[in-house]
Amino acid sequence: MTDVKEVGLVKEWLVDALPYEVLWANEEGSIFYGNKKLCERLQYRKSELTQLTIFDINSTVTPESWQQHWDTLKENKTENFKAVHRDKSGKFYEVEVFAQFFSNNGKEMVCSIMNDISSSSFYKNLVDNVESIAKVGGWKLNLQDGSIIVTKEAFKIFDTDEKEDFHPGKVVHFFKDTEKFKKSISATIREATPFDGIFETKEIPSRYIRAIVKPVLKGDKIFKVIGVYQDVTEQVKKKSRLNFFKDVIDNAQDLIYVYNEEGALLEYSNSVSKTLGFSKKELDHFSIFDLDAGITQDWWQSHFKEMKEKGSLRMEWLVTRKDGTKFPADIVANHIKYEGEDINCAVVRDITNRKEHDLKLLEALEEIKCLKDRYEIENEYLQEEISIKLNADNIITNSTDYLKVLEQVQQVALTTTTVLITGESGTGKELLARAVHNNSLRKDRPLIKINSATLPKELIESELFGHKKGAFTGAVSDKVGKFSLADGGTIFLDEIGEMPLNLQPKLLRVLQEGEFDEVGGTKTKKVDVRIVAATNRNLDEMVKEGTFREDLYYRLNVFPINSLPLRDRKEDIPFLAQYFLEKYSTKAGKSFKRLSKKTITLLMAYDFPGNIRELENLIERAVIIENGTTLFPGSWLPTEPKTIKTADVLTFKEVQRQHIIDVLKRSNGKVSGLNGAAGILDMNAKTLFAKMKKLGIRKETIFKG
Repeated sequence: MTDVKEVGLVKEWLVDALPYEVLWANEEGSIFYGNKKLCERLQYRKSELTQLTIFDINSTVTPESWQQHWDTLKENKTENFKAVHRDKSGKFYEVEVFAQFFSNNGKEMVCSIMNDISSSSFYKNLVDNVESIAKVGGWKLNLQDGSIIVTKEAFKIFDTDEKEDFHPGKVVHFFKDTEKFKKSISATIREATPFDGIFETKEIPSRYIRAIVKPVLKGDKIFKVIGVYQDVTEQVKKKSRLNFFKDVIDNAQDLIYVYNEEGALLEYSNSVSKTLGFSKKELDHFSIFDLDAGITQDWWQSHFKEMKEKGSLRMEWLVTRKDGTKFPADIVANHIKYEGEDINCAVVRDITNRKEHDLKLLEALEEIKCLKDRYEIENEYLQEEISIKLNADNIITNSTDYLKVLEQVQQVALTTTTVLITGESGTGKELLARAVHNNSLRKDRPLIKINSATLPKELIESELFGHKKGAFTGAVSDKVGKFSLADGGTIFLDEIGEMPLNLQPKLLRVLQEGEFDEVGGTKTKKVDVRIVAATNRNLDEMVKEGTFREDLYYRLNVFPINSLPLRDRKEDIPFLAQYFLEKYSTKAGKSFKRLSKKTITLLMAYDFPGNIRELENLIERAVIIENGTTLFPGSWLPTEPKTIKTADVLTFKEVQRQHIIDVLKRSNGKVSGLNGAAGILDMNAKTLFAKMKKLGIRKETIFKG
């Protein structure tokens, strides 16, 4: 019983004597043992330490990461890693950890042996140059009676069952350098001098055993000697061969090759075999010339020389697989000097995905460039087209009624309200649309025009919203629609009454939601566009007939502006005629300066059913036919009997006045309501009252005469 307790005490003493920090923890992360070295480093007493958890000394560990660590250890039994610990004062230090999983009588635990690598001690240098810490075997020699106690791990290390083999006089024979070991342990026994050294065994192949021996004193007398043995064969051998890096490179996804100056393949990662399709047996006898038949001796020597000079080279290459297929790769060749030999360590990365991405990006950039160029061309063309139409920057008027129309333009221009311009053909509806745009906050953005009456119905949707390549027969490339071109600006929808009924919902969607879909497109586009529409048709009647959507009509008719016919603003005829005379005289190289009074009188007497456009055409024709500085009447004037005013012909205002009076008589003077004149004339009652006031019609004069 005493022996068992003593063995336990010896084991604890041996662990306390280790130059490493040691702790034991359970699955919950609770620490139930820590050796003397750990307590000293963390500045805790043992009683305090056993009240802590892993999370208290390593703030980077979470319950989830500890459970993952536990599961990994349970499966693999051992694990090596680095960590940062925090002592009682809150200071951090770095440790290298060798962790082992144990199960004893159903009790599972983790033993962690830690070495402080933040210090510059001998042990730091040792741990920095080995990959892991193996199992430790301990022993104790009682110098009083010569008895020796040995742990199970020590028996395993020396592959013996005999406890007596661990006496200093016998254990020395396990090692090649018996004199060195004998001298070291003798100094401990006789002079109380501890030692720590690595000794090579006599086995074939030999192993390397680390021995740490320390005296135990009673007063000034050596009472016992304790020691530990550790098999460090792997650590020592890894220093002398490239396998030091093997575990790292074998788990790399990149292809890693190690060549000498002759091109022989010394080492390679597992990924080389998997990716290229060669067996390891084949690769073990390969050179760079076997892997790539295109590489010559001269090229390799030149490449190797340049790599040595620069230390590292980077290039792109086509790597060939065993089946002959190839893939693009990024190669970094690094020069390494190992045991006096120049080594080329090449890291090869498959960049197929990157190349495909670059290609798609290049194609996308080219497409964007094409769209940008096309946008600039179309935008420039459209702005130029609108600017030259009907002298778009000039609105000439001296008419009181037309000035009221321009007041409406000023009122609505600074808003984003949709405008509907109505009026006969040739009255300058487009000029009013441009005036709305030019006086708005969008004047620095384009005004884009589309005329629904001039386009084939099957192309209007494409013109308005654009299309993708292949969307329909003839769509050989992507097309930017007018709404996209007008983004941030204004779109002028002329002859809106000609808009096909099937496209009206799509137009309504743009008005309401500010979004649309290209023909053949898959993504919804958002736009910020102000809409100005114009028509010479009666949309109200079209709604009743079912040829125009009622909801679209009300969305367009938010702010109506009526462009007056020329016959209702005849006072503008002299000014407009003079403007057109100067314009076309300059173009034709003529010297006309003015119109004669008779010419003006005859023009004023004409009703101009074609409005301003007809007047412009008349003057252009006159400039071509006539000569001189003053434009006199000639054959260019209209000759139709009904076009020139005579005493027997009523003016348009007179006709309007007489017709309204006739209708009022029929309705017995009733203007609004059932059977009122407004209903008969299909007019708003307020509009009819305004018209009656303008024409001087009073109820009391209706039935006179």
